[in-house]
Amino acid sequence: MRTESRRKEILVLARRDHTEAMRVAAGLTIFGHAVGLVFMGRPVAENEENAAMAELLELSDIAPRTTVAAMAEDLPYLDAGAFAKALRAADIVVSL
Repeated sequence: MRTESRRKEILVLARRDHTEAMRVAAGLTIFGHAVGLVFMGRPVAENEENAAMAELLELSDIAPRTTVAAMAEDLPYLDAGAFAKALRAADIVVSL
């Protein structure tokens, strides 16, 4: 028996490995789910690999957000309340 699966809201937390988190977030979109990405801990390193992953995010229609104040000029900033709201709204949270 096949059951209908509904579109899930997946939130990827880029805590330790920003590059891998970007890759995973983009990959999760192939299943038709809504995927969000939050950079945490420190600013994302500026290198070729991360630039390529940023392009992949753009192609995947993922607009990352951040809890890192130093990145707030470039990305939407989530304070503690907004971050908690994003966590509650997600059906699935993936922490990398």
